[in-house]
Amino acid sequence: MPGLTSNKNVWDGTYDWEQAGGEWGEEWSIPWGGSYPEWVSTLMPRIGLFLPAHSILEIAPGYGRWSRFLIPMSTKYWGVDIAGKCIEHCKTRFKADSHANFFQNDGVSLDMIGNDSIDFCFSFDSLVHAEIDVMEQYLPQIIAKLKKDGVVFLHHSNFEEYYQNNIPNKHWRARSVSGERVRNIIEKNCGKVIVQEKVNWNESSQNLIDCFTLFCRNDSERFLSTEPKFITNNNFDHETSYSKTIFSNYNLASSAK
Repeated sequence: MPGLTSNKNVWDGTYDWEQAGGEWGEEWSIPWGGSYPEWVSTLMPRIGLFLPAHSILEIAPGYGRWSRFLIPMSTKYWGVDIAGKCIEHCKTRFKADSHANFFQNDGVSLDMIGNDSIDFCFSFDSLVHAEIDVMEQYLPQIIAKLKKDGVVFLHHSNFEEYYQNNIPNKHWRARSVSGERVRNIIEKNCGKVIVQEKVNWNESSQNLIDCFTLFCRNDSERFLSTEPKFITNNNFDHETSYSKTIFSNYNLASSAK
């Protein structure tokens, strides 16, 4: 069970960011052919309508795999991570970007961010390891930090739906989190789900162990008449392999990384 202590011990301790993740965090982007094609083919089709944004909050940026795309698309950027080594690395890596700020937290607090201040909040490939107790603390704060028409894109676990089936948890997903649980917390705290997409993660299995939830405040005028959309995506593995195929054919210059 990936609780706060084990997450802290792994990402701020035993995990070798330099050797495994590297500066670009390519270890986790291998199925796409790299983080650049993953950003272009998987993330931008889902979040591109909300970028650029004046103020962006990224939760758990790691070594800045997605920060390098988000920072140029903002005039104010905050990255918050439980791992001190990640925060120190990002401060050095993005020191030329004066509008980018990085903070180490305790894994649940967003006190360093003002209420009603964020246009776009983003977390990908990180909170999938956060159990429901962490989500119950993060989600109300995230909603409070949003501006009235702010938007959140959150990648989290859906493993609770499969936990009782004794399937292997080879991606270290949080066992107590599901799309439904996250949706209930959002709605309980004056939020509104716009899109919730359950996906199979980098494998041919039809087990939808991951979930992308796009949400806003329930008083958002931008999405006032928008009905929530719930998607079951059994072909996410096809999406990643297609990206890798295309990128491998056109990756002719190292600057494309």
